[in-house]
Amino acid sequence: MRLAYLDAFSGISGDMTVGALLDLGLPLEHVREAVAVLALDGVEVSTERVERSGIAATKFHVRVHGRHPDLPHADHPRGHRPWVEIRDLLGGSRLPAPVRERALAVFGRLAAAEAEAHGVAVDAVEFHEVGALDAIVDVVGAALGFVHLGVDRIHVAPLPLGQGIVQVAHGSLPVPGPAVAALLRGYAVRFGEGPTELVTPTGAAIVAGLASIESVPPLRLDAVGYGAGDRVFADRPNLLRIVVGEPLARAASDEVVVLEATVDDSSPQLWEHVLERLLEAGARDAFLTPVVMKKSRPGTTLTVLAAPDDRDRLAAIVFAETTTIGLRWTPWRRVVLPREERRVETPWGTVRVKLALGPDGSRNVAPEFDDCRRLARQHGVALKRVLQAALAAALREE
Repeated sequence: MRLAYLDAFSGISGDMTVGALLDLGLPLEHVREAVAVLALDGVEVSTERVERSGIAATKFHVRVHGRHPDLPHADHPRGHRPWVEIRDLLGGSRLPAPVRERALAVFGRLAAAEAEAHGVAVDAVEFHEVGALDAIVDVVGAALGFVHLGVDRIHVAPLPLGQGIVQVAHGSLPVPGPAVAALLRGYAVRFGEGPTELVTPTGAAIVAGLASIESVPPLRLDAVGYGAGDRVFADRPNLLRIVVGEPLARAASDEVVVLEATVDDSSPQLWEHVLERLLEAGARDAFLTPVVMKKSRPGTTLTVLAAPDDRDRLAAIVFAETTTIGLRWTPWRRVVLPREERRVETPWGTVRVKLALGPDGSRNVAPEFDDCRRLARQHGVALKRVLQAALAAALREE
């Protein structure tokens, strides 16, 4: 799985998101092609390299020629573009399906938030024409970027929302605006931080439409991109940093019970049979430890790891197959690495191989001993050669 982390220490906007994705390798030509596919007349996109607090970043520009947010034009006499028209434009476009679906998810969340903020039905929402065109390009560009980079899941840092009052077409609004507040329900945010609005409605919609509420897991970092905002802040670089990487395996934890019995009056010949019976009956593990008992008598401690529900059934086997008249047990918790079993081919046949993934991404590889021993006997070769061949085959597949 490939993850993206939106490290939004200066907030997030649509153009900052696209800028960071371009910085990560999204070709600008892909965005231009999308603009052409959507027939967004008068829209021009470009980039420039800028610096914020000494950090090089990509600034993404969307320029709309011949339009003004307050002036009507032939297609939209009131200077507005309805949400239903944008929905039909995206839904009926020739954009790749994954891009189209992500763009609709983001814009749909934005329309719903605007409807809630203004107390109207979603299908009655209208966007000012230039703002709508900017948002369409930003949303489609963001969807393109995440698809191009092969991102399967997106996480986001706690968002600083800024503070103050902003002027919009409807008048003066507090920061964060009602639409931003509606979009970010469930996400971690910080109030009263930053000199002005730090999260725009389009940026919040990208988060709400694409990002998980869950915190980001540990990653092996592959690439970092920076997208720049328009303003220059005194207290922070106005950048969005997007980190792309693969999650490190997390060890799972579970609960087992440990059964123990110490025996000093049983024939050693019985132990192989006892261990086989316990393992066949579902014990997680079973092993023997030599001990010295009272009066210096040599003895053996049998230890059995079992699922809690299997305790009584496995205890019955211990009582039936050994001479012990007492058994102690304790609950334990354990950490278990994720694991899988594969089959690999050697010159002498198929061998099962166990693979466990460590927290640092390293793999533990262990050929199944019984398979290797069986093949060694069958073909008259040294057991170590079969073990080495199975290990080499497993490593080649990594």
